Amino acid sequence: MRVCVIGAGVVGVTTAHLLSRAGHDVALVDERAGPAMGSSFANGGQLSYSYVAPLAGPGVFADMPGWMFRRDSPLRLHYRLDPSQWLWLAEFLRACRASVSRAATAELLSLSYLSRDTLHAMLSETPMDFGLSRTGKLIVYRDAAQLDKAAALVRYQAAHGTDQRVLSREETLVAEPALAGMGTRIAGAVYTPGEETADCHRFTDSLFQRLRQAGNVSVQMNTRVKRLRRERGRVVAAQTAAGDIQADAFVVASGIGSRPLLAALGQRVPLYPLKGYSLSVPITADTADVPTISVTDYERRIVYARLGKVLRIAAMVDIGAKHAEVDATRLDTLRRQVVEAFPRLDLSRAQAWAGVRPATPTSKPLIGKSRAADNLWLNLGQGALGFTLACGSAALLTAQMTGSALPIDAAPFQP
Repeated sequence: MRVCVIGAGVVGVTTAHLLSRAGHDVALVDERAGPAMGSSFANGGQLSYSYVAPLAGPGVFADMPGWMFRRDSPLRLHYRLDPSQWLWLAEFLRACRASVSRAATAELLSLSYLSRDTLHAMLSETPMDFGLSRTGKLIVYRDAAQLDKAAALVRYQAAHGTDQRVLSREETLVAEPALAGMGTRIAGAVYTPGEETADCHRFTDSLFQRLRQAGNVSVQMNTRVKRLRRERGRVVAAQTAAGDIQADAFVVASGIGSRPLLAALGQRVPLYPLKGYSLSVPITADTADVPTISVTDYERRIVYARLGKVLRIAAMVDIGAKHAEVDATRLDTLRRQVVEAFPRLDLSRAQAWAGVRPATPTSKPLIGKSRAADNLWLNLGQGALGFTLACGSAALLTAQMTGSALPIDAAPFQP
């Protein structure tokens, strides 16, 4: 079977890789010059297999009024006269019910563990250097009540195979001395020893270079798919300025750019752009306050991941910011909050970046056959968990496309 995969971010490239490994001819196409140049480029770098609770949760109702009117809020909403925004927000609010959030957490855990196992299996066959490190992860809480809620989630997730521990303030500072600058503001933390960090762009590029060398893969970059041509219920070609790409099956994995392609076929997908920001701080011998464990400041929603000689700091959710330009005001807020937590960390040489994450209201990706055509498949909507879920999403889609035994239940992720 010849498969055309549209999108060369981390999700598209892992999908192309597993399909080619399954023996299929693959045509990978992307409008950018290189792989992982969109939301996969400078993301948080955390492989958070055990911490995949959806953004929509019962606590959002209490937090949202404060978020909406604070300049330093981790979440900001850009109101637009855009029906898709209001539809997404309505579905998001419906997903904030405790029962929905708990079910989504269990379903996402199954996908994240599949992703972890798939990545490790891939590396055992084809080792790659992309800074993978098993650092463990600390979710740091400033509020005792929030820590108590987190402890309840730890107990729930333990039933689904997670290995997590609740730490006191003193235990947190022993585990990660770089947090000393937060001092008494720390109530405690949740520690997950098995979590990993890595450079998503390096991973995607390494896999992409292997694809280019594979005999059954063709790659077309700087090539935008203008539309999918459908005849008699099947997509027969991906139309580009360079000519048509014909295939037996097509996979749309182009993030937020997938919406117009699918809308032209009559399918609305519940994707909306959630803009995030990051700082990449060079680490030298005299750089102070660099955590060795991956850290998430829960109240600020800021993540810190050491990626070799770089500390990646990522934060914020801007709903409705359709473009990836860096907002100087948001960046100033992020810098101020980082220095508050790590007062000796030198940010003078930090490289700023912003990216648009393609998110669903439930945080569950859409993996499976499209209703718009018999041979059209989707792998979309991983949001802020793109790196964490990419390999599992690709494995689940490949099994569906090839008729293999499904590694996990695919029903929760059907488009």
